[in-house]
Amino acid sequence: MTEMLFYHLTRRRLQDVLPDLLGRSLQRGWRAVVKCGNAERVEPLCDELWTYDKAAFLPHGSKLDGHAERQPIWLTAQDERPNQAEVLFLVDGADTAIHADFIRVCDLFDGNDPEAVQAARQRWKAAKTAGHKLTYWQQNENGWVKAAEG
Repeated sequence: MTEMLFYHLTRRRLQDVLPDLLGRSLQRGWRAVVKCGNAERVEPLCDELWTYDKAAFLPHGSKLDGHAERQPIWLTAQDERPNQAEVLFLVDGADTAIHADFIRVCDLFDGNDPEAVQAARQRWKAAKTAGHKLTYWQQNENGWVKAAEG
């Protein structure tokens, strides 16, 4: 079964957390797909990944860039894996029907938004019912703390 990690964002924004998690995936030799909750979010997030740190570089692309098979990180609003990614990042409330295509799925949600928290709880329950290995991570002043497993 797929390993699923739920990241409850309370202290830092998605734009601050996602680049680090993507960088760690690349260091492991993994390719990644970032699935946004809607198509309008893809290009702004793509732009943020280009500019998040002047001293860092995350190779990525989207439909506008093309060549999906050559992109180490692919941003989309579709359930797809055109770059043969090992890890999927779900952001902005996105969900997927293709969990099994990845070895790891990371669900990042805004812990300051009650609706986002409720939706993440529903995704957790569905993933648990499906038999996936689950880990719940919460932010504190020192970083991430494993708060639950399922």
